[in-house]
Amino acid sequence: MTAADPDSPKPRRRAIAPEERGREADLTRRRILDAALAEFGAKGYAGSRTASIAARAGVNQQLIAYHFGGKQGLLEELRKQWSDLERGLRGEDGGFGESIRGYVDATLDNPDWARLAVWQALGDGPADDELADSAPNAITPAADLDQALDRIRARQQSGELAEDLDPKFVLLLSYLIAFAPIALPSIVAGIYGVDPLSPTYRREVMSQLLDAVSPRADNSM
Repeated sequence: MTAADPDSPKPRRRAIAPEERGREADLTRRRILDAALAEFGAKGYAGSRTASIAARAGVNQQLIAYHFGGKQGLLEELRKQWSDLERGLRGEDGGFGESIRGYVDATLDNPDWARLAVWQALGDGPADDELADSAPNAITPAADLDQALDRIRARQQSGELAEDLDPKFVLLLSYLIAFAPIALPSIVAGIYGVDPLSPTYRREVMSQLLDAVSPRADNSM
């Protein structure tokens, strides 16, 4: 073989365009967030480590600090995305059935999101003194729950839902139906005899829920 001429010009490295660097950064952020969601869903915030998240994402651990500031920044970004997802599922222009069906589907189609919500509901997260005022230690803020109750009351006043039901019970029942397959999968499977994440479970419980909250026929005559 002929040795390379040390004086020959070296090939120039292709310059990376700014937009290409931006796309690569976005893809890296997405991989990290997906890995964090899976890790938090499986182990909770307290049990997760940035090293494990980086390994799952296939990136250098330092990129987590670079893009998100650390583990807490990851959690806050995921909370924001969950909040945005919930707002998109409110179905204010549709009926109650359409709204709750969309919420149940989104929850059970994305079990890692639902597991993260369960962990957060159990109080798993950064210590209170580590949290910014804009990031309360709950994945569904109390203000959002109050707005959900207001929407249920409005549906009752319009005649869509039974007026004699406590709006709080209707909201609680909706959350239980959506999250029981995640928090209590073996119990749900034992009761219904089907995969808790299956379309069969969703059809059966949605039918019963809508029947339970519909206005009652007046049988006093």
